[in-house]
Amino acid sequence: MSNASPRRTLSTPALLIGGVALLGIAAGLVSFMSSGSNSGAAAPPAGGPPVTVAAPLSRSVTDWNEFTGQFAAVDYVEVRARVSGYLTEIHFTDGQMVNKGDLLFVIDPRPYDVAVAAARAKLDQAQGGREYAKRQLTRADELRRKDFVAESTLDQRTEESRGANASAVAAHAALRDAELNLQFTRVTAPISGRIGAKQVSTGNLVSGGPNIPSPTLLTTIVSQDPIHITFDMSETDYLAQMRRVAAKPEEGMVGAPALIRLMDETGWPREGKLDFIDNQVDRGTGTIRARAVIANGDHTLTPGSFGRVRLAASAPYDALLVPDSAIVTDQSRKLVMTVKDGTVVPKPVKLGPMQDGLRVIRDGVAAEDQIIINGLMRARPGAKVTGVPGKIE
Repeated sequence: MSNASPRRTLSTPALLIGGVALLGIAAGLVSFMSSGSNSGAAAPPAGGPPVTVAAPLSRSVTDWNEFTGQFAAVDYVEVRARVSGYLTEIHFTDGQMVNKGDLLFVIDPRPYDVAVAAARAKLDQAQGGREYAKRQLTRADELRRKDFVAESTLDQRTEESRGANASAVAAHAALRDAELNLQFTRVTAPISGRIGAKQVSTGNLVSGGPNIPSPTLLTTIVSQDPIHITFDMSETDYLAQMRRVAAKPEEGMVGAPALIRLMDETGWPREGKLDFIDNQVDRGTGTIRARAVIANGDHTLTPGSFGRVRLAASAPYDALLVPDSAIVTDQSRKLVMTVKDGTVVPKPVKLGPMQDGLRVIRDGVAAEDQIIINGLMRARPGAKVTGVPGKIE
């Protein structure tokens, strides 16, 4: 008989479980060794998370007020008929530039030629009567000195001479009136500028004259150069302008530079001058009307269109500026985060206007403060941070 012990066999599930366990142990050893070798590189910096800090930018700035205004022609004329008659000629193209004195319309002058001839004939007749009355008065005066006629005859001749002289003056006035009406049949441009569309065509009967309550509108003309831009400023902005003038009385408000741009322009490529401030603030709106005048030699500015106006609201002064992104809102307060001895220190600030993409800080920071300009999400009041020098440009 054989004494050998019987062989044990392991089942398949047991072999699988043992393999998985060995793989887990091996993975754990590898992970432990890897973390141990890299522990020095993954350690956070001793001073806290990095943030970019910089001193506020010091610069001379000027406060500005901006307004939306509307361009308006310096001169606007409605060309109307001054005499009645049929329109016979039109001497312009709608929308063209015209000069003062250019012929625009012609009204049939023939009736007025006749009126001038009749008035001239009446003047000749009145002048003849005046000469006759003057001679009669001279004869009567000589006869009266010789006592050949009664004094009443001399008085009669004197009054006849005065009446004849008045008739001659009236006839001369009638002739001048007829000649004026004849001149009015040629309608000329009263100003230089751009003419509008004609309101009547040739062959139409137009009405005009001193007894016509509403003469026929023929066309309109607006001047082009220079041009006005009118705008309304609030009472606060008006007071800022008054304080600026009080600080430098020699500059004054009227005549101050006004920077202007169109709605599709960038920067302020045009400069005019403030030439009018109204004499009172509107009670209903709390605004006051102002106006600037600007050259328009290239005729790009059109009456009725809109533009932006910028006026200096202060004299130049030194100010500290920071990026708008460095400002934090805390309920109703505005803060900037500064770094002092590696610790975040919040400082409440008083904000001013934007200047070239930077925010003016009126109060709350000093020129030597180190302000966090990048990494605010990693900065908390009182927390430790590592300041990385940066620059505000």
